Amino acid sequence: MKARFDELIHPSTRLSIVALLASADWMDFAYVRDQLGMSDSALSKQFATLEDAGYVTIERPVSDRRRRVRVSLTPAGRDAFAGHVAALRAVIATAEAALPTMQR
Repeated sequence: MKARFDELIHPSTRLSIVALLASADWMDFAYVRDQLGMSDSALSKQFATLEDAGYVTIERPVSDRRRRVRVSLTPAGRDAFAGHVAALRAVIATAEAALPTMQR
């Protein structure tokens, strides 16, 4: 995995979404919405952007006669997130090395 910033997931909202999705195989739309305190429309827009980039897969199974929406990171999404986290860690390591008095 190569440390690299990903401009698509760098905005805080999308970074929060991807970080949350990275912790599970699948998540319900409502769970992500509630955890991040987002509106349905705002979250839908972010999911559409991530889906267009190939970073998430969205399924709409019917359960108990209700349509549910569940989302998963794709392998490309997991790789992008891992690379982004590695790049952020490199920045932090540089800052810590330059400022030895920095509290850790």
